[in-house]
Amino acid sequence: MVLQTRTMTAEEFDQWVLLPENATRSFEFIGGEIVEMVSNNYSSMVAALILGELQGFTKGKNLGYLTGADGGYWVNGERYIPDAAFISKTRQPVPSRDAYNPNAPDLAVEVLSPSDDPHTTRLKVVNYLLAGTTLWLVDPERKIVEGYVPGAAPKTLGLDDTLDGGAHLPGFSLAVKDIFPE
Repeated sequence: MVLQTRTMTAEEFDQWVLLPENATRSFEFIGGEIVEMVSNNYSSMVAALILGELQGFTKGKNLGYLTGADGGYWVNGERYIPDAAFISKTRQPVPSRDAYNPNAPDLAVEVLSPSDDPHTTRLKVVNYLLAGTTLWLVDPERKIVEGYVPGAAPKTLGLDDTLDGGAHLPGFSLAVKDIFPE
């Protein structure tokens, strides 16, 4: 859902999002526009399953920090709130306390919702890659995951495939079929 179509700078967005009337809502700044993040229960459930698996894998390993759907990041000058994200302690020794972490995540998980606009989704993919972020773009309706790694060709994973943590979370694996509850 696009709330505003006029061009706005990232600095103006950073001030706008702090207004009291916006305190309980989640917004992204994509292509100069304010986009309110609206999900549905199924997409949220898929995101929670992935985040839970990532949490189970990273717990006690001192690898870095995970955020859920309330953790925002600066990504190539824009402001995104991935459904799940990981940033290593190597890149960020202490957790950010900012509304939008000034560092892009190492891994971002975006779970599509029916309200997502294909144009803004593709813009986000490009910006994540430009920022050096690995992206798992999860499509619950088609039951696939598109994997994007900077400098590599994208991969589409289906129900018979397995996600892996790559360079950021070596040893992590998750069967795609396990993230789509029925």
